Amino acid sequence: MHRLLMTLIPCLTAPLAAVAADTAGELAPGLQNPGYQEQPAWFKQSFLDIREDVKEATEADKRVILYFYQDGCPYCTKMLRDNLSDRKIGQLAQERFDVIAINIWGDREVTGFGGEATTEKGFTAALEVQFTPTLLLLDESGEVVLRINGYFPPHRFATALAYVAERRERLGQRFQDFHAAQRPRAPTGRLRQEHGFLAKPLRLAENRRASQRPLVVMFEQPTCTGCDELHEDILRREAVAYSLSAFDGAILDTFSAELVQTPDGRELPARDWAAELDIEYTPSLIFFDPHGREVFRTEGYLKSFHIHGALDYVATQAYGWQPSFQRYLSARREALLERGIPVDIMR
Repeated sequence: MHRLLMTLIPCLTAPLAAVAADTAGELAPGLQNPGYQEQPAWFKQSFLDIREDVKEATEADKRVILYFYQDGCPYCTKMLRDNLSDRKIGQLAQERFDVIAINIWGDREVTGFGGEATTEKGFTAALEVQFTPTLLLLDESGEVVLRINGYFPPHRFATALAYVAERRERLGQRFQDFHAAQRPRAPTGRLRQEHGFLAKPLRLAENRRASQRPLVVMFEQPTCTGCDELHEDILRREAVAYSLSAFDGAILDTFSAELVQTPDGRELPARDWAAELDIEYTPSLIFFDPHGREVFRTEGYLKSFHIHGALDYVATQAYGWQPSFQRYLSARREALLERGIPVDIMR
């Protein structure tokens, strides 16, 4: 019997008992079916021998997450979109875990913890998985360290990953206590705005024809603590605000159906344009020159020194003579130090 150190409060996803096996992919009445959601390319492509997966993860100093999902599950989509598109969370999951997706209605062969041969749906039933998404976070012996039934918001999900990645259970620390000690910041749940930025609906091709200033488009989402910090902290700093004043600016919800005129004149939903631009993390800042050509981007949450540097890198057109942004930042830091100005790149 695998120990379940923590059974967490389930979210409002439909329990499996309410969904018949012959209606795979359908949802209970009242829930919108968003269809298939593509999983991140870094998920492990497993032969579903769970014992072998645990062994390989241990050898790589990782742990295994079994992710139980079904097509048409809105909270599975929300977890992949809101949580794993956050750069901090996505990188932690990718670097410290092998994530293995298991379709609760699937017929792929699975070799279970005890070597028994079964199928995805048989494995699901044996583990009494009643919600999607359900995540089982395993230790090096295949025991369940933490079980997440349903959806966790990003800040709680991040502490769950950290708890298991840091092997906190070995210290006798409970997840609730670890989470409380972290005091993670909850996202505001709303898309931020900036005074002086372009008004909606966004007509970016028209803006490019009318303006000689560079353009920065900030791809964000309401459930993004990094987006909140970007606007509440970094962009409020006087030096950064001065640099930002040299730009035309726009903010888009990465997963919205809101129509936007792109710099090349097409009319697209914001989510389609974001997918076309390969936006993987929020916030992502995409910089365009006066002709509407993308010239630079930053992906995911960065500190003030890097955001400030990115703004100046584009505003001065330094990308034209120094294609390496890191070299540009290094030279910038050295120049500041020579002038007696200390630089803390982590603030």
